[in-house]
Order: sequence, then C-alpha cells, then structure tokens
Amino acid sequence: MVSIKKKNISGRAYYYLEHSYRKNGQVHKKERYIGTKIPKNIEKLKEELLLELYEELWFKQFNKIKNNFLNEKKKIPKSIEKKEMENFAIKFTYATNRIEGSTLTLRETALLLEKGITPSRRPIEDVKETEKHQKVFYEMLSYEKEASLATILHWHKELFEDTKKNIAGKIRDYNVEISGSKYKPPYTIELDLLLTEFFDWFKKNRKKIHPVYLAALVHLKFVSIHPFGDGNGRISRLFMNYILNNNRYPMLVIDYAQRNSYYTALERSQLTKNEGIFTLWFFKRYLKEYKKYLN
Repeated sequence: MVSIKKKNISGRAYYYLEHSYRKNGQVHKKERYIGTKIPKNIEKLKEELLLELYEELWFKQFNKIKNNFLNEKKKIPKSIEKKEMENFAIKFTYATNRIEGSTLTLRETALLLEKGITPSRRPIEDVKETEKHQKVFYEMLSYEKEASLATILHWHKELFEDTKKNIAGKIRDYNVEISGSKYKPPYTIELDLLLTEFFDWFKKNRKKIHPVYLAALVHLKFVSIHPFGDGNGRISRLFMNYILNNNRYPMLVIDYAQRNSYYTALERSQLTKNEGIFTLWFFKRYLKEYKKYLN
C-alpha cells in the first residue's frame, strides 16, 4: 500500500510517497517526493507510483509469460490444443465448484465431463452444476464482445437454472452474509448503483489496465459487490478468466488447496479497502503457476 511520509528538515515539512515491498527475501522501498504540501491529486499520484512499481516487478514477467505461452501454442497440433483446453475446463470446473462446497472429486468430475459417467452417491445438484459450469466455460471462451451486466446475468442463469431456479440470473433483493467471513456484503438497496459503477469502471479501464491486473481487480470488485444469492465466487472466477483469455494470457485455476490463503486475501482487501492485498496474492499465484514460461 502506498503511504504518505512526512519529513521535517530544518523546521520545514517535506512530503513523500512510499511503498515497501519484498524481493528475494529482502524489504525494499520505492519513494517519490511530492512537495511541501500534499497535492490535491494525491490518489492519482499514489496509483501512478503503484503502477510504476507493478510494471517493474510484475508486468514485464507477465508479458514474457504471454509471449512464451503463445509461441509454444503455435507448435502444438490443433488436436492436442483442444485436448489441453478440455483438461483445463475439467480442472477449472472441479476447483471452482469444490471451493464452493461441491462434493465431486477431480476424477469424478473428469469421468462426468469426458464420458458422461454420473458419480454414485453424490448430490444431483453438484452433478448438474458441474455439467452447467463446463457449458458456461465454453460459452465464455467464445465470447468476444465486451462483457456487460447482461452477459454476467446470462452466465449466472445458465449455471443455476437447473438447480436454483429461483435465483438463476437474478440480482438479489435481500441482504446476505458470508459464512465464516467478517466482511458484510452491500445492502440490496446499494446493488444497482454499485453494479452501474462497476461496469462503467470496467468499460473505461478494460484496455488501459494490464490484463493480469485487470483480472485480479475484476474478481475482487465483483465478488465484493456480491450481487447474487449464490454463485458470486464462480461468476467472479469466470469473469477473471474471460479477461485473461480475451487478452491471450493463459487462464488461471485457483486451486481448492489454496482456498484458505485465497479467502484470507479477499477478506483482508475487503475489510481494509486495500485492493493491493488481493492483487499481490493474485500476482504471486499467477507467477507461480506459469513460471515455466519464464525460462
């Protein structure tokens, strides 16, 4: 988080922006002088410093990942590329549903989606939502227009129309709480304005912000609005991968095994209103997942 530091020199105040970060096990600081008074555009200056730091520490590596990913993709036969996408769809569907409480194992998910074998002694709701998630995922892959509220409502309706018809594709008109979290989602009366502001922000910034950063912010912002009675996490992760895929970056699976650190990063960002906490978690996760493309 970028903070304002005041230094008194010879009885006079001087103001600086400062951001601390860890690199190779050591704490580093980036500092910028902003004057003898705090400027009116201080939030813009903070954002500029943070983006400059992100460019140095993260974006160059993400761009290298993209380039090497696309170069490798050119060498892969179309049949193999198709199979790899099918494997990704299975892993993504398994993980995103498992995080939300699905009982299906990865193997059961694969058998269901590849061979149509329904697992025994599993709730039919989990089975149907697994099948529907794969369907929505492939719709998302082929969706090339700018995502809007109508897009998100359609994905949500598709995902839940067979299991939770009363909420499928509908913005909630009741207040909710998140089990196990201190974060309290917005009241229903706030949702229309928050969603309008969110999609205005997205339309304005979708071509300005680095795609990996945009994917992290979209996930955090949308899931924090929490517009649905259920499925906010799943839709947020679909939206995240829509951005990565549309910008030709490799998509990301947030593993079930990572759920504790994932939830902690989300909650800390939500409670402190510091987007950098979740962003940093996301950057590290993305870099770890695709470090093979940095060699």
